[in-house]
Amino acid sequence: MKTQPILLLATFLLSFSLYAQEDYVSPNLPSKWRLPSEQPDHIVLNFSDDPATTMSATWRTDTRTKQAFGEVAIATAAPRFWRNAKQVVGTTETMDASRVKSAETKANYHSVTFTGLTPDTLYAYRVGDGEHWSEWIQFRTASEEPEPFSFLYVGDAQNNILDLWSRLIREGYRTAPDARFIIHAGDMVNDAHSELEWHEWFTAGGWIHRTLPSLPLPGNHEYEGYTELEEEQDISHISVQWHPQFTLPQNGPDSLKEQSYYVDYQGTRIVALNTNLLHERQAEWVDQVLAENPHRWSVVTFHHPLFSASGNRDNDELRELWKPIFDKHQVDIVLQGHDHSYARGRVNPLAENVPDGVNMRDVTGTVYVVSVSGGKMYEVKENWDDYEASRDRAAENTQLFQLINIDGDTLRYEAYTAVGELYDAFELIKNEEGPNQFVELQNEAIPPFTHENTVPYRLEKSQGN
Repeated sequence: MKTQPILLLATFLLSFSLYAQEDYVSPNLPSKWRLPSEQPDHIVLNFSDDPATTMSATWRTDTRTKQAFGEVAIATAAPRFWRNAKQVVGTTETMDASRVKSAETKANYHSVTFTGLTPDTLYAYRVGDGEHWSEWIQFRTASEEPEPFSFLYVGDAQNNILDLWSRLIREGYRTAPDARFIIHAGDMVNDAHSELEWHEWFTAGGWIHRTLPSLPLPGNHEYEGYTELEEEQDISHISVQWHPQFTLPQNGPDSLKEQSYYVDYQGTRIVALNTNLLHERQAEWVDQVLAENPHRWSVVTFHHPLFSASGNRDNDELRELWKPIFDKHQVDIVLQGHDHSYARGRVNPLAENVPDGVNMRDVTGTVYVVSVSGGKMYEVKENWDDYEASRDRAAENTQLFQLINIDGDTLRYEAYTAVGELYDAFELIKNEEGPNQFVELQNEAIPPFTHENTVPYRLEKSQGN
């Protein structure tokens, strides 16, 4: 009995020391864990052409595997649905990154594109070399018509990808199992060429990447030099893994294939841009792509935000170049990353589009969102008073994913925390003439999160880099 107070004190001190620990202890992942084998891994689905009739799958093996095949069949409840499968020969390329810092890997990447698919149909597929196969995995093709659909969007995964981003992406899928694809708004890893971090990303998403097509775009952390040599440190290259591991549309500017592109999906045009380089060239291209948009809705996504969410950041030159284009074409929503906090706001519609007598609070120009899904957090700006925009909602120190549903004339936006709480919501309603009607719904959500009312990100707060 006399030892009980000592045990209680020891328990208290241990719990206090754990609580007060400032430096997070990440898992110690062995270097061999990241290496490929003969068995297909890093399997990911992408749209490379019309989502109603095509689907592309890409995967990785070691260099012993020289052949690539994909098999696809309409999925049925009969376990031998595979009797109706069609086999397609894929392509193989060797990525020799053995001398690239942090990559230091030689692997074969394989890609197959299934064509001639039936719209709005559930398919099962597998990939391999004819002997080593993946499991059978299911996906659904898009409808040729503007049917209702939803999709997910996440900002930077970047840090602590396996141990902290995993819960976020899995909660996103659990919340929206019928989502049709997911937008990754850049900085998917922290070190552009790190084979270990890319393996974390693929492991964290697991079979979600295999069944839910990804629309990735490069952030600044997808660019880095290849070596530590002083004379080459200022030469930045896109991730050595980027082009081998994704099979994306080739409809972008010539020098930015699979980095800038667009996808048309059931009455919506989604345009992905690369904010790291060639801004003026992309301005010309996106102006044309939006001018030729035959659909009711337009979504644009890129990494560096036009209206920054955090600290002293600002991308004024990019804003001055691209915002007038988005205004001219009445882009509905812009989805961004980079700032490691959350902000959602909007700009006023062009004056000539506003009918007389309309309250400006009830209509809107383009809505701009900045969000973060990984474990790295910054402090949010106080407001957007320095911009020609109004910020309606913000968050600090909060992992978030976003669910966007488009149904006829209505776009519903919802942001959720990593534990499934509704954090933000609004609706856009298309008018026959004039700007979108804006319906604020954040009254349905939980109160705002800040560094002051959440578990401290740092014991002594300071702005990150």
